[in-house]
Amino acid sequence: MSAFTRTEADPPAMRVGYAAITWGGDDERAAREIAEVGFSAIQVRGSAFERYGKAPNELKDLLARHKLTFAVLSSGNLGIDPAKEASELAMHIEHAKFLRAAGGRTLQIIDERPKRALVAADYARLGRLLTAVGRRTAELGVETVYHHHMNSISEKPQELDAVLETVDPKAVGILFDIAHYQQGCGDPVAAIRKYRDRIKVVHLKDVRAIDKAPGYEWVELGRGRVDVKGCVTALKEIGFKGWAIIELDKVPDTDGSPKASALLNKQYATQQLGLTL
Repeated sequence: MSAFTRTEADPPAMRVGYAAITWGGDDERAAREIAEVGFSAIQVRGSAFERYGKAPNELKDLLARHKLTFAVLSSGNLGIDPAKEASELAMHIEHAKFLRAAGGRTLQIIDERPKRALVAADYARLGRLLTAVGRRTAELGVETVYHHHMNSISEKPQELDAVLETVDPKAVGILFDIAHYQQGCGDPVAAIRKYRDRIKVVHLKDVRAIDKAPGYEWVELGRGRVDVKGCVTALKEIGFKGWAIIELDKVPDTDGSPKASALLNKQYATQQLGLTL
């Protein structure tokens, strides 16, 4: 059994957390306000490693003061450039060690789409690198999840399939983002059922079309075109028990604030989705 295999001690339903990304790197404020809104778990980004990398207990203590579980650490890019392979693998392992020391156990990895046409070997290389990271983090008691997203090698549904074909599912799970998948021209409800055995974390997120580049904008749940209710229904149907992290990259309205957006997302999650925080 790997260090992160689900057991009978796991919770009976999906667990809900909130992403600190909206606060733009101010993790202390993010932790305080996320807790004030009523969430009990948090996903943080690389800014947390920059601030607490040499003192993980400080982050652990911060989250404990606000009664927040360390759900996920965003570990950054894993590129397919061979010249950067060794340094990037080492970076993610360091992040995994930090995550574990700070009280978490789930590491999110993304990638960046090359500025050229993709070939079949690109998908296979990314899959192999993800597997290499996942196997090494598992030895540390940390599970690795791959986050597909816009401007990544797996931007489109068929591209995600191509990557996953070469990933060892025992080493790497999927962080399934319902809005990124929608924006990539996929059906997130159908995909949840398709990947039911591989999804370990979900980003509950919404997106709407806008007139200026890049043509879309992330918004609070219920304000966009993602069938968020259908996605949550599908997650319940498949018995999903992992983290469902509500994420908003930045506040879409000029008169808004990260905390106000979190409140809107909380209201939608509890009143419209029937989720328990």
